[in-house]
Amino acid sequence: LDAGGHCLLEMPTGTGKTVCLLSLITSYQHAHPNTGKLVYCTRTVPEMNSVMEELGTVLAYRSEELRKEREAMAAGAVISSSAVVGDAMDIESAAGSQLVDNPNHNLNGSNNDAITNGNGDANGSNNEQQHQNQRPRKRKRIYGPKKSQPQNQLGPISHNNGAGGSGVLALCLSSRRNMCVHERVMRESDREAVDAACRSMTAPWALERARKARHNSGQGEGDGGNTASNNGNIETCPYFDGFQSAGEATSMPSGVYNLDELKKWGKSKSWCPYYLTRQAINHASVLVFNYQYMLDPKVAKMVSKELESESIIVFDEAHNIDSVCIEALSVTIHERHLEQATRSLGRLSSEVSRIKASDATRLQAEYQNLVNGLVDQGLLDAPPNEVGLASNILGTDILNEAVPGNIRRAEHFIAFMKKIVEHLKARLRTVAGPRGGVISETPLAFLHRMITTTSLEAKPLKFAYSRLSSLLRTLQVPNLDDYNALTDVADFASLVSTYSEGSPKFAIILEPNGSSIPGASDPVIQLACLDSSLAIAPLFKRFGSVVITSGTLSPIDLYPKLLQFEPCVSESFNMSTFRPCIRPLIITRGSDQLPVSTKFDDRGDMGVVRNFGSMLVELCSSIPDGVVAFFTSYSYMESIISEWDGMGILRQLTKSKLVFIETKDVVETTLALDNYRRACDSGRGAVFLS
Repeated sequence: LDAGGHCLLEMPTGTGKTVCLLSLITSYQHAHPNTGKLVYCTRTVPEMNSVMEELGTVLAYRSEELRKEREAMAAGAVISSSAVVGDAMDIESAAGSQLVDNPNHNLNGSNNDAITNGNGDANGSNNEQQHQNQRPRKRKRIYGPKKSQPQNQLGPISHNNGAGGSGVLALCLSSRRNMCVHERVMRESDREAVDAACRSMTAPWALERARKARHNSGQGEGDGGNTASNNGNIETCPYFDGFQSAGEATSMPSGVYNLDELKKWGKSKSWCPYYLTRQAINHASVLVFNYQYMLDPKVAKMVSKELESESIIVFDEAHNIDSVCIEALSVTIHERHLEQATRSLGRLSSEVSRIKASDATRLQAEYQNLVNGLVDQGLLDAPPNEVGLASNILGTDILNEAVPGNIRRAEHFIAFMKKIVEHLKARLRTVAGPRGGVISETPLAFLHRMITTTSLEAKPLKFAYSRLSSLLRTLQVPNLDDYNALTDVADFASLVSTYSEGSPKFAIILEPNGSSIPGASDPVIQLACLDSSLAIAPLFKRFGSVVITSGTLSPIDLYPKLLQFEPCVSESFNMSTFRPCIRPLIITRGSDQLPVSTKFDDRGDMGVVRNFGSMLVELCSSIPDGVVAFFTSYSYMESIISEWDGMGILRQLTKSKLVFIETKDVVETTLALDNYRRACDSGRGAVFLS
């Protein structure tokens, strides 16, 4: 941190690396006020909540220690001042006893002698009794409040100068589904439905329609315009309306807010927690959110673009950070996605025709903005409630450049995208044909073939993703997830044209069967990123300190080569145990004495698959509570589970334990892990296939 460099830290799970990092970095922020934010990146929502709980404990401890330090300093100042006053009083009293002949003087002196000598004077006994009674009161005054008034570790904190003793504001940010407090939207089942419902009530055009409806119905701006009936069947969100009405007053007090505390506090204020948090990011000292908010360019441009360069970035559980970086810039398009893209283009074409007939000025205004360039159009600095897509590859060479003329008009751009979709369909038909097979090409070769076949130009392809975002905003589309397939095609075209020059950093792979299900035909085209440093390189350049930590970063020397950075500190700590708690057992043969192995040549053998399944059934029938079965890859796990289902092994497993399976979807895996723990705690037992 002092050197302003990057760090690699390997500490085994359970040794306290999270609380150590939180304690060190927040204390460093306290000692160096010019230090930027602490941005702590996790993988899942439960990990995020766990980090917030540990942060609350750390800041509560620091706040208490600072309070004790202040009280000790104040007590020291009082003692020193009272000593000075006491000396002065002794001098005055000695002088007075010599000059004044007081008849009670001897009585006072005898009383003092009685107190000193322990005689049974009334005065002496009373003073001694009072002196003895002062001790328990003093002890209670020092140690009592710690037990009778426990400190709040989460939520708004006002005592002891705020959280951490210095007014720290710690926030976590997640998706709308995890932060929404609107009763109707919360009843939606999946993320896409929640996002669509939220956008339909908070988008600028929805708010404008609601305002016009209130005006036409004779209501004022504050006359209950939060329901669909009052807004002419245009529903708006009361929490977002309250957030906007508060304006600059939407400030958050010091505290540590996890997702539950954010929703509780936002609901008490009638403010939307999601948009409140996005606004309060600039004022927070500690931020906790998912990897994608930093690594995925499409999301990072909307969330983390205003972070200071002095901020400290921590990636926890980052043993697979290279895979996350690669996935952020990779695109996979199946044949069914191209069919969905064709239908989406049809809907867009119909909507454009409708808008031209009813509100042609809207399309004309968009055309003029595209002539001015992407910056002037406002694609890069749109308000947080604006419905639109953020580009993932906007380079500095095209930011201030006008969008090419052949895709400025909406109908021309739709025709342009239809040509791209049809070309990809033709390539997949060739691969899936009798003379097809797996094909791998460089972006330059693929782009040359596309231009030759479709007569398209390379330059407009760079703007495909941004132009689609502009069109969706102009048409006021609330549910962007309905156009996911089309956005993938536009993303694919933009990436191919942008990274076609220089050394190949991408590979385009066409496969006749991209499905893991045996016998299923699903042609797929994949734009695979080959360089994991592309996504994380901007972070190393922009921020002074990036900390990558996990329980397993082995070999630790490999990560600087993969991510192309030079760490200032690279440390690996081993865990020592006071008792032997791990008993490894290696099995080389099954119950039928056939060899078992996960080697690539042997893993597909039915005897190996059957023996692994039988071994797992026997173990689960005798081991209580939880069992975890770890596979070498997702594809291998999917194929094994498919075979086990046909052999009836899964049915045998369910007789002794519940079966949970990890997927690539973070939300599904988080839910499966939670239910796995509940099954183990309840005594039912479970097996987790990972």
